[in-house]
Amino acid sequence: MDVKQLIREIVANNEQHAGWLNTLSFMENSGARKISASEHKTEVTLMMLKHAAEEHRHAFYLKKQIAKLDQRFCPTYASAYLLAPSESRYYLDMLDIQVCRYLKSVLNLSGDALRFAAYLLVTYAIEVRADALYPIYQEVLDTAGSKVNVKSIIAEEEGHLEEMIHQLVSFSPQWETYANQAIKIENKLFDQWLEALHSEVSAPMSY
Repeated sequence: MDVKQLIREIVANNEQHAGWLNTLSFMENSGARKISASEHKTEVTLMMLKHAAEEHRHAFYLKKQIAKLDQRFCPTYASAYLLAPSESRYYLDMLDIQVCRYLKSVLNLSGDALRFAAYLLVTYAIEVRADALYPIYQEVLDTAGSKVNVKSIIAEEEGHLEEMIHQLVSFSPQWETYANQAIKIENKLFDQWLEALHSEVSAPMSY
């Protein structure tokens, strides 16, 4: 499916565009909450705190952008205000579950060790996706002459990816093998999410 064309269709309709921003905000917020949930009770790294804080900031920033379209749109994260709500809500959960299953099978991890390893791989896969998706979105926004922009998020996500690679190198000499599997899992979930979005954009949201 052509991601850019799908985003063009979304951006062309203010209500759907607001729903898209709200959905991205929800997913960024979910990511921040997952990072916090994966923290050890005492051995919390500065990097994890930084990532959680920045993902929360992205969620806030995206939510704030909605007012540039219409302040009445998308007051909450209720399903009525999300695009492809079911797929969007469970996207990160399913990625986390499947990555955990993979890590258990290949490394026999459990407890805090499993949570930390899953944090590394899930975050890496999401940062790879963000590095691809947000620039496409920004290009569509620029072409459309939209007041909305995500340039600050793009800059931070690039930094996040470099940081995750550095942590993965320290985690294991075989990090690329594990990371590639996480990417494979995420690709499948992303394709399912796109299909759900594509099905929904033809039916305008109503508030």
